[in-house]
Amino acid sequence: MSKLMKPNHKRMSRMIGYTLTLGDADAWAGFTTVAMARLTVEERAALAWAALRALDTPEQAEQVAKAVLSFADYPLPTFLNPMDDARWWASFASLKERKAYALAAYEALPMREQMAFRNHISEVEIAA
Repeated sequence: MSKLMKPNHKRMSRMIGYTLTLGDADAWAGFTTVAMARLTVEERAALAWAALRALDTPEQAEQVAKAVLSFADYPLPTFLNPMDDARWWASFASLKERKAYALAAYEALPMREQMAFRNHISEVEIAA
């Protein structure tokens, strides 16, 4: 069977073994990162479906789904690097939250900074 497996599937098989062996939050966060890089959206959805179905009760599945789908809440005060902290928060925030905070932050900028931001965004669009 292993000769027929796609290379990404072989890597993911090893990755889940490593993750289960380590079993901590960092290992599962790493699994998420690797799964996003190695598996298609359909494969990740099927894996999530199977994992939720493997729980003992529908209530457990609902609790897990709620934990995954919870919103990021408001950003915490920054400590060392505001951009790193902002990117970290944005990785958990919903689209609705990101849009709301982006607009509010933009509106709170002085006019000169708003202009500089618009110029920066225009340059990024041109470069892309």
